Amino acid sequence: MLFEPLTIRDIRFRNRIVMSPMCQYSAINGYANDWHLVHYGSRAVGGAGLVIMEATAVSPEGRITPGDLGIYDDDHIVQLRKINAFLHQYGAISGIQLAHAGRKAGCALPVEGGKQLGINKGGWQTLAPSPVPFYADDSFPLMLDTAGIKAIIASFRKGAQRSLEAGFKVVEIHAAHGYLIHQFLSPLSNKRTDEYGGDFNNRIRFLKEIVTAVREVWPENLPLFVRISATDYSEGGWNVDESTQLAVILKTMGVDLIDTSSGGLVYDAKIPFGPGYQVMFSEKLRKETGIKTAAVGLITEPSQAEEILLKGQADMIMLGRELLRNPYFPLFAANTLSNEIEWPLQYKRAQK
Repeated sequence: MLFEPLTIRDIRFRNRIVMSPMCQYSAINGYANDWHLVHYGSRAVGGAGLVIMEATAVSPEGRITPGDLGIYDDDHIVQLRKINAFLHQYGAISGIQLAHAGRKAGCALPVEGGKQLGINKGGWQTLAPSPVPFYADDSFPLMLDTAGIKAIIASFRKGAQRSLEAGFKVVEIHAAHGYLIHQFLSPLSNKRTDEYGGDFNNRIRFLKEIVTAVREVWPENLPLFVRISATDYSEGGWNVDESTQLAVILKTMGVDLIDTSSGGLVYDAKIPFGPGYQVMFSEKLRKETGIKTAAVGLITEPSQAEEILLKGQADMIMLGRELLRNPYFPLFAANTLSNEIEWPLQYKRAQK
Protein backbone atom coordinates (compact mmCIF):
# COMPACT_ATOMS: atom_id res chain seq x y z
CA MET A 1 0.00 0.00 0.00
CA LEU A 2 2.98 2.31 0.58
CA PHE A 3 3.50 2.38 -3.18
CA GLU A 4 -0.12 2.75 -4.24
CA PRO A 5 -0.74 6.14 -5.91
CA LEU A 6 -2.91 8.64 -4.07
CA THR A 7 -4.92 11.40 -5.72
CA ILE A 8 -5.93 14.52 -3.80
CA ARG A 9 -7.93 17.03 -5.83
CA ASP A 10 -6.18 17.00 -9.24
CA ILE A 11 -2.77 15.94 -7.97
CA ARG A 12 -1.66 12.31 -8.25
CA PHE A 13 1.14 11.26 -5.91
CA ARG A 14 3.08 8.26 -7.22
CA ASN A 15 3.24 6.76 -3.72
CA ARG A 16 2.44 7.57 -0.08
CA ILE A 17 5.98 8.54 0.95
CA VAL A 18 6.45 12.20 1.85
CA MET A 19 9.60 14.08 2.71
CA SER A 20 8.66 15.95 5.86
CA PRO A 21 9.62 19.64 6.02
CA MET A 22 13.00 19.97 7.74
CA CYS A 23 14.87 23.25 8.06
CA GLN A 24 18.26 23.34 6.36
CA TYR A 25 19.36 26.71 7.79
CA SER A 26 21.31 27.25 4.58
CA ALA A 27 19.60 30.24 2.97
CA ILE A 28 20.94 33.79 2.76
CA ASN A 29 18.32 36.53 3.12
CA GLY A 30 15.66 33.90 2.47
CA TYR A 31 17.08 32.81 -0.90
CA ALA A 32 17.33 29.15 -1.88
CA ASN A 33 20.60 28.05 -3.44
CA ASP A 34 22.34 25.01 -4.91
CA TRP A 35 22.30 23.21 -1.56
CA HIS A 36 18.49 23.20 -1.68
CA LEU A 37 18.47 22.04 -5.30
CA VAL A 38 20.70 19.05 -4.54
CA HIS A 39 19.05 18.29 -1.18
CA TYR A 40 15.46 18.26 -2.41
CA GLY A 41 16.36 16.95 -5.85
CA SER A 42 18.01 13.89 -4.33
CA ARG A 43 14.76 12.91 -2.63
CA ALA A 44 12.87 13.17 -5.92
CA VAL A 45 15.47 10.99 -7.62
CA GLY A 46 15.24 8.69 -4.59
CA GLY A 47 11.55 8.04 -5.25
CA ALA A 48 9.56 10.12 -2.76
CA GLY A 49 5.99 10.83 -3.86
CA LEU A 50 5.84 14.29 -2.29
CA VAL A 51 8.74 16.52 -1.25
CA ILE A 52 7.69 19.33 1.10
CA MET A 53 10.16 22.15 1.35
CA GLU A 54 11.22 23.25 4.80
CA ALA A 55 9.41 25.88 6.86
CA THR A 56 9.54 28.91 4.56
CA ALA A 57 8.95 32.26 6.18
CA VAL A 58 6.18 34.53 4.90
CA SER A 59 7.96 37.59 6.32
CA PRO A 60 11.55 38.39 7.35
CA GLU A 61 10.67 38.49 11.06
CA GLY A 62 8.92 35.13 10.68
CA ARG A 63 12.23 33.29 10.18
CA ILE A 64 13.44 31.01 12.96
CA THR A 65 17.03 31.89 12.08
CA PRO A 66 18.82 34.11 9.55
CA GLY A 67 19.42 30.89 7.56
CA ASP A 68 15.73 30.15 6.94
CA LEU A 69 14.16 30.08 3.52
CA GLY A 70 11.75 32.90 2.71
CA ILE A 71 8.95 33.59 0.29
CA TYR A 72 8.37 37.20 1.27
CA ASP A 73 10.01 38.69 -1.83
CA ASP A 74 9.18 38.14 -5.49
CA ASP A 75 12.87 37.54 -6.16
CA HIS A 76 12.72 34.37 -4.02
CA ILE A 77 10.60 32.75 -6.71
CA VAL A 78 13.33 32.29 -9.33
CA GLN A 79 15.44 29.64 -7.58
CA LEU A 80 12.38 27.91 -6.10
CA ARG A 81 10.93 27.55 -9.60
CA LYS A 82 14.19 25.93 -10.76
CA ILE A 83 14.09 23.42 -7.88
CA ASN A 84 10.44 22.58 -8.54
CA ALA A 85 11.09 21.94 -12.21
CA PHE A 86 13.74 19.40 -11.25
CA LEU A 87 11.48 17.67 -8.69
CA HIS A 88 8.67 17.34 -11.21
CA GLN A 89 11.05 16.10 -13.91
CA TYR A 90 11.93 13.14 -11.68
CA GLY A 91 8.39 12.26 -10.65
CA ALA A 92 7.94 13.89 -7.27
CA ILE A 93 5.26 16.44 -6.42
CA SER A 94 6.65 19.58 -4.81
CA GLY A 95 5.15 21.17 -1.72
CA ILE A 96 6.02 24.12 0.48
CA GLN A 97 5.39 24.76 4.16
CA LEU A 98 4.41 28.38 4.80
CA ALA A 99 5.49 29.47 8.26
CA HIS A 100 5.95 32.24 10.82
CA ALA A 101 8.01 31.50 13.92
CA GLY A 102 6.43 34.12 16.18
CA ARG A 103 8.13 34.21 19.59
CA LYS A 104 10.56 31.45 18.51
CA ALA A 105 12.09 33.63 15.78
CA GLY A 106 15.40 35.44 15.57
CA CYS A 107 17.59 32.59 16.81
CA ALA A 108 21.14 31.57 16.03
CA LEU A 109 21.69 28.60 13.75
CA PRO A 110 21.51 25.26 15.63
CA VAL A 111 25.21 24.65 14.96
CA GLU A 112 25.86 27.96 16.72
CA GLY A 113 23.82 27.05 19.78
CA GLY A 114 20.33 28.00 18.62
CA LYS A 115 19.75 30.59 21.32
CA GLN A 116 17.69 33.67 20.57
CA LEU A 117 19.83 36.50 19.23
CA GLY A 118 19.56 39.98 20.67
CA ILE A 119 18.38 42.75 18.38
CA ASN A 120 21.91 44.19 18.44
CA LYS A 121 23.42 40.76 17.68
CA GLY A 122 21.69 39.93 14.43
CA GLY A 123 18.24 39.17 15.81
CA TRP A 124 14.99 41.12 15.56
CA GLN A 125 11.85 41.97 17.49
CA THR A 126 9.73 38.85 17.83
CA LEU A 127 5.93 38.81 17.61
CA ALA A 128 3.34 36.71 19.44
CA PRO A 129 -0.30 36.63 20.52
CA SER A 130 0.83 37.59 24.04
CA PRO A 131 4.07 38.91 25.57
CA VAL A 132 5.09 35.47 26.87
CA PRO A 133 8.62 34.31 25.93
CA PHE A 134 9.45 30.70 25.07
CA TYR A 135 12.48 30.50 27.37
CA ALA A 136 12.62 32.62 30.50
CA ASP A 137 15.77 34.37 29.25
CA ASP A 138 14.35 35.14 25.78
CA SER A 139 13.36 38.68 24.97
CA PHE A 140 9.68 39.47 25.44
CA PRO A 141 7.77 39.20 22.17
CA LEU A 142 5.66 42.12 21.04
CA MET A 143 1.96 41.41 21.43
CA LEU A 144 0.32 41.65 18.03
CA ASP A 145 -2.48 44.14 17.65
CA THR A 146 -5.33 43.61 15.20
CA ALA A 147 -3.51 45.45 12.42
CA GLY A 148 -0.43 43.28 12.96
CA ILE A 149 -2.53 40.12 12.85
CA LYS A 150 -4.16 41.19 9.59
CA ALA A 151 -0.75 41.99 8.10
CA ILE A 152 0.53 38.48 8.87
CA ILE A 153 -2.61 36.91 7.41
CA ALA A 154 -1.98 38.95 4.26
CA SER A 155 1.63 37.71 4.19
CA PHE A 156 0.43 34.08 4.22
CA ARG A 157 -1.92 34.93 1.35
CA LYS A 158 0.89 36.53 -0.63
CA GLY A 159 3.17 33.61 0.20
CA ALA A 160 0.63 31.23 -1.29
CA GLN A 161 0.44 33.36 -4.44
CA ARG A 162 4.23 33.31 -4.80
CA SER A 163 4.23 29.56 -4.16
CA LEU A 164 1.89 29.10 -7.10
CA GLU A 165 4.11 31.24 -9.31
CA ALA A 166 7.11 29.18 -8.22
CA GLY A 167 5.44 25.97 -9.38
CA PHE A 168 4.53 24.28 -6.11
CA LYS A 169 1.60 21.83 -6.26
CA VAL A 170 0.91 21.56 -2.50
CA VAL A 171 0.84 24.22 0.19
CA GLU A 172 1.11 23.27 3.85
CA ILE A 173 0.31 25.84 6.56
CA HIS A 174 2.60 25.37 9.56
CA ALA A 175 0.43 25.51 12.68
CA ALA A 176 2.61 23.24 14.84
CA HIS A 177 5.79 23.02 16.92
CA GLY A 178 5.23 26.14 18.99
CA TYR A 179 5.46 28.60 16.11
CA LEU A 180 3.13 31.55 15.67
CA ILE A 181 -0.13 29.87 14.68
CA HIS A 182 0.34 27.23 17.39
CA GLN A 183 1.00 30.06 19.85
CA PHE A 184 -2.50 31.37 19.10
CA LEU A 185 -4.03 27.90 19.46
CA SER A 186 -2.64 27.10 22.91
CA PRO A 187 -3.90 28.73 26.14
CA LEU A 188 -0.35 28.41 27.49
CA SER A 189 0.94 31.04 25.07
CA ASN A 190 -2.27 32.90 24.19
CA LYS A 191 -3.43 35.06 27.10
CA ARG A 192 -5.50 37.46 24.99
CA THR A 193 -8.96 38.64 25.99
CA ASP A 194 -10.07 39.88 22.56
CA GLU A 195 -11.58 37.93 19.67
CA TYR A 196 -8.28 36.06 19.14
CA GLY A 197 -7.99 34.67 22.67
CA GLY A 198 -9.91 32.92 25.39
CA ASP A 199 -12.21 30.12 24.30
CA PHE A 200 -11.52 27.51 21.62
CA ASN A 201 -13.34 29.36 18.84
CA ASN A 202 -11.37 32.53 19.47
CA ARG A 203 -8.01 30.76 19.68
CA ILE A 204 -8.51 29.03 16.32
CA ARG A 205 -9.66 32.25 14.62
CA PHE A 206 -6.17 33.24 13.45
CA LEU A 207 -5.61 29.89 11.74
CA LYS A 208 -9.07 29.92 10.20
CA GLU A 209 -8.48 33.39 8.74
CA ILE A 210 -5.13 32.25 7.31
CA VAL A 211 -6.75 29.18 5.73
CA THR A 212 -9.46 31.38 4.21
CA ALA A 213 -6.89 33.84 2.86
CA VAL A 214 -4.74 31.08 1.38
CA ARG A 215 -7.70 29.27 -0.18
CA GLU A 216 -8.74 32.52 -1.89
CA VAL A 217 -5.57 32.43 -3.98
CA TRP A 218 -4.61 28.75 -3.95
CA PRO A 219 -6.41 27.03 -6.86
CA GLU A 220 -9.34 24.71 -6.14
CA ASN A 221 -7.63 21.87 -7.98
CA LEU A 222 -4.51 21.91 -5.77
CA PRO A 223 -4.22 20.36 -2.29
CA LEU A 224 -3.95 22.34 0.93
CA PHE A 225 -2.43 20.70 4.02
CA VAL A 226 -2.15 21.96 7.61
CA ARG A 227 0.46 20.71 10.07
CA ILE A 228 -0.64 20.75 13.69
CA SER A 229 0.77 19.65 17.01
CA ALA A 230 -1.97 17.37 18.29
CA THR A 231 -1.01 18.02 21.90
CA ASP A 232 1.28 20.24 23.98
CA TYR A 233 1.93 17.37 26.43
CA SER A 234 1.29 19.93 29.18
CA GLU A 235 -1.60 20.47 31.56
CA GLY A 236 -3.84 23.31 30.45
CA GLY A 237 -2.39 23.32 26.94
CA TRP A 238 -3.67 22.45 23.49
CA ASN A 239 -4.84 18.83 23.44
CA VAL A 240 -5.91 16.03 21.12
CA ASP A 241 -9.63 16.61 21.66
CA GLU A 242 -9.24 20.22 20.51
CA SER A 243 -7.19 18.98 17.55
CA THR A 244 -10.07 16.70 16.60
CA GLN A 245 -12.57 19.57 16.79
CA LEU A 246 -10.22 21.71 14.70
CA ALA A 247 -9.87 18.98 12.05
CA VAL A 248 -13.64 18.89 11.58
CA ILE A 249 -13.69 22.65 10.98
CA LEU A 250 -10.66 22.68 8.68
CA LYS A 251 -12.16 19.95 6.54
CA THR A 252 -15.19 22.16 5.82
CA MET A 253 -12.86 25.03 4.88
CA GLY A 254 -11.07 23.22 2.07
CA VAL A 255 -8.16 21.67 3.94
CA ASP A 256 -7.41 18.26 2.44
CA LEU A 257 -4.99 16.69 4.91
CA ILE A 258 -3.78 17.16 8.48
CA ASP A 259 -0.07 16.55 8.94
CA THR A 260 -0.24 15.28 12.52
CA SER A 261 2.76 16.08 14.69
CA SER A 262 2.96 17.11 18.37
CA GLY A 263 4.79 19.22 20.94
CA GLY A 264 7.08 22.20 20.50
CA LEU A 265 5.18 24.83 22.47
CA VAL A 266 6.64 24.12 25.92
CA TYR A 267 10.40 23.62 26.16
CA ASP A 268 10.28 21.20 29.11
CA ALA A 269 7.31 19.06 28.00
CA LYS A 270 7.76 15.35 28.64
CA ILE A 271 7.38 13.80 25.18
CA PRO A 272 7.22 9.98 24.98
CA PHE A 273 9.62 9.55 22.07
CA GLY A 274 9.62 6.12 20.45
CA PRO A 275 8.93 4.45 17.10
CA GLY A 276 5.70 5.83 15.65
CA TYR A 277 4.90 7.75 18.85
CA GLN A 278 2.60 10.21 17.04
CA VAL A 279 0.71 7.72 14.87
CA MET A 280 -2.14 7.46 17.38
CA PHE A 281 -2.95 11.13 16.80
CA SER A 282 -3.08 10.67 13.04
CA GLU A 283 -5.32 7.65 13.52
CA LYS A 284 -7.73 9.44 15.86
CA LEU A 285 -8.19 12.45 13.58
CA ARG A 286 -8.62 10.28 10.49
CA LYS A 287 -11.13 7.90 12.01
CA GLU A 288 -13.17 10.45 13.97
CA THR A 289 -13.37 13.22 11.36
CA GLY A 290 -12.91 11.55 7.98
CA ILE A 291 -10.16 13.96 6.96
CA LYS A 292 -7.01 12.57 5.37
CA THR A 293 -3.98 12.50 7.64
CA ALA A 294 -0.24 12.00 7.42
CA ALA A 295 1.65 10.12 10.12
CA VAL A 296 5.07 11.38 11.19
CA GLY A 297 7.57 10.69 13.96
CA LEU A 298 10.32 8.06 14.15
CA ILE A 299 9.00 6.02 11.25
CA THR A 300 12.11 4.30 9.95
CA GLU A 301 11.22 0.88 8.51
CA PRO A 302 9.31 0.00 5.32
CA SER A 303 7.24 -2.61 7.19
CA GLN A 304 6.37 -0.07 9.88
CA ALA A 305 5.15 2.44 7.26
CA GLU A 306 3.19 -0.26 5.46
CA GLU A 307 1.48 -1.40 8.67
CA ILE A 308 0.34 2.15 9.49
CA LEU A 309 -1.38 2.40 6.12
CA LEU A 310 -2.88 -1.08 6.25
CA LYS A 311 -4.39 -0.36 9.67
CA GLY A 312 -6.00 2.82 8.35
CA GLN A 313 -3.99 5.02 10.73
CA ALA A 314 -2.95 7.47 8.01
CA ASP A 315 -3.14 8.16 4.28
CA MET A 316 0.46 9.26 3.83
CA ILE A 317 3.73 8.59 5.64
CA MET A 318 6.03 11.52 6.41
CA LEU A 319 9.68 10.69 6.83
CA GLY A 320 12.12 13.13 8.39
CA ARG A 321 15.43 11.95 9.73
CA GLU A 322 15.24 8.66 7.84
CA LEU A 323 15.23 10.59 4.55
CA LEU A 324 18.16 12.68 5.78
CA ARG A 325 20.08 9.46 6.40
CA ASN A 326 18.97 7.82 3.18
CA PRO A 327 17.66 9.95 0.29
CA TYR A 328 16.91 6.74 -1.62
CA PHE A 329 14.78 5.11 1.10
CA PRO A 330 11.77 4.69 -1.24
CA LEU A 331 13.82 2.70 -3.77
CA PHE A 332 15.06 0.30 -1.12
CA ALA A 333 11.67 0.17 0.61
CA ALA A 334 10.09 -0.99 -2.64
CA ASN A 335 12.54 -3.86 -2.86
CA THR A 336 11.93 -4.77 0.79
CA LEU A 337 8.16 -4.84 0.22
CA SER A 338 8.52 -6.64 -3.14
CA ASN A 339 7.17 -3.74 -5.16
CA GLU A 340 8.34 -3.02 -8.67
CA ILE A 341 8.80 0.72 -9.10
CA GLU A 342 10.52 2.79 -11.73
CA TRP A 343 14.13 3.64 -10.94
CA PRO A 344 15.89 6.60 -12.56
CA LEU A 345 17.47 5.52 -15.82
CA GLN A 346 20.85 6.63 -14.52
CA TYR A 347 20.61 4.22 -11.56
CA LYS A 348 19.04 1.15 -13.19
CA ARG A 349 22.29 -0.82 -13.17
CA ALA A 350 22.05 -0.85 -9.35
CA GLN A 351 18.40 -1.93 -9.18
CA LYS A 352 19.06 -5.66 -8.86
